[in-house]
Amino acid sequence: MTRYVALSRGINVGKHRRVPMPTLRELLADLGCAEVRTYLRSGNAVFVPPAGGAGPAALGEALEGAIAERMSLDARVLVLEGDEPYRVAARTPFSGRDIDPARLLVTFLSGPVDHARLADLDPAAYAPAQFHVGEREVHVHCPDGVRQSKLTQALWEKRLGLFGTARNGNTVRALAAMVTADEPR
Repeated sequence: MTRYVALSRGINVGKHRRVPMPTLRELLADLGCAEVRTYLRSGNAVFVPPAGGAGPAALGEALEGAIAERMSLDARVLVLEGDEPYRVAARTPFSGRDIDPARLLVTFLSGPVDHARLADLDPAAYAPAQFHVGEREVHVHCPDGVRQSKLTQALWEKRLGLFGTARNGNTVRALAAMVTADEPR
C-alpha cells in the first residue's frame, strides 16, 4: 500500500503559526486521505493517499489551501511519494560515521537538482559543515549544530530555485520507518 509523507514548513514555529496535529490529520482526512498519522508537532504526516486521486504535488497544494482556509495561515507543504524518505535516509553520504543524527539535516526539495547551479559553491567556505547534494535533497552535517550552519534551506532555495523544507536525521529516520512499517524491506 503506497503511503505519502507531508512535510509542512513554517507551522508551529513561534506562537502565531499554530496548527494542532489533530487538525492536520482532519484536513488530510477531508482531502480523502486515510490512515493519517502525524509525527512531532512540526507538520509531518504519513498517510495513504486517496484512491485514484491526486499525485503528491496536487495533494501538497490542496493541503496548503486547506491550511490557509481553515487556519488562515500561509504554509508551504511538500508531499513525498512512497518510500522517498527511506531512500533518502539510505543514500546519505554520512552513514557509517559516528554522527549525531540531530546534527544531520536533510533539505527535501520540490524538484530535481540542477547541479550546474551549484558548481561555484565552495565547500571550504562552509567548514566545518559538510554537504552532499542528492537527486531532490541536500544532506548537511553540522558538527557545530544546525543553528550555527550557513547551509540553510534558504541557501538551497535561492541557489536552486526550488522550494525546500529541512528535517533532521532523527525525523527522516522516523518518517522512513512510519512509511515502511507494514511493507517488507
